[in-house]
Amino acid sequence: MSILDRFSLQGKVALVTGGAGKYGRQIVAALTEAGARTYIAARRLDKLEALAAEHRAAGHDVRALRFDQGDESSILALRDTILRESSRFDILVNNAVLDTVMKGYQDSAANFAESMRVNATGLFIITRAFGDAMAAQGSGSIINIGSIYGMVALDPTIYRGTNMSGWNPDYFFHKGGMVNCTRFVASYYGAQGVRCNCVIAGGFQTVSHPEVFVRQFSERTLLGRMANSTDLMGIIVFLASEASAYVTGANIPVDGGFTAK
Repeated sequence: MSILDRFSLQGKVALVTGGAGKYGRQIVAALTEAGARTYIAARRLDKLEALAAEHRAAGHDVRALRFDQGDESSILALRDTILRESSRFDILVNNAVLDTVMKGYQDSAANFAESMRVNATGLFIITRAFGDAMAAQGSGSIINIGSIYGMVALDPTIYRGTNMSGWNPDYFFHKGGMVNCTRFVASYYGAQGVRCNCVIAGGFQTVSHPEVFVRQFSERTLLGRMANSTDLMGIIVFLASEASAYVTGANIPVDGGFTAK
């Protein structure tokens, strides 16, 4: 097998949760362009169906399904549907996240608990459900989409001069937990041929970001810019494919050097 062949995902079956979001769209594009049959799943099916239709028009095999990461029965039904349709499962990308529930450090314990129900407990349940399915077939790759704020503390200087704030403890809590959960899952499934790694994603620039925020965030990185709509594609294909066959338990920053500075 040539080195380029090792990056191919032909014949593989993948699931991307939260597939229509800011990172999800490029993750889906990466997997489908590399050849994988790709399922996208989230609570809102309308956005997913539109994205799947775009890919099918380009000749890619993309299918949209609804699920709720806060509901174990929904997760198990999603797994069973994919296995029934495809007979195998190879790649899980844990990208879905409940938008920050807490409105600052002094917000209610109830809001913290709601965030954990989806972003921590839900992550565990879906990883176990699909991880067990991959372990049963003896191979697979789990890719967690993390954040720089699972690795470092908040830098309040990047928010100066804006009405933005990053004081959301629930987000830091579950993204930090994802780092060591990645190592745990890699250890648990390693002997069964299933790998687990985490992509530590940097700040994704959107049209809604104020110019001053973009400038200040960019100055905090080594590359001098925020992430764009293609920056995660390479690492996703690498971790999903046989090119990374000996990589597991890793937390890999794709952040322009934010966490290195």
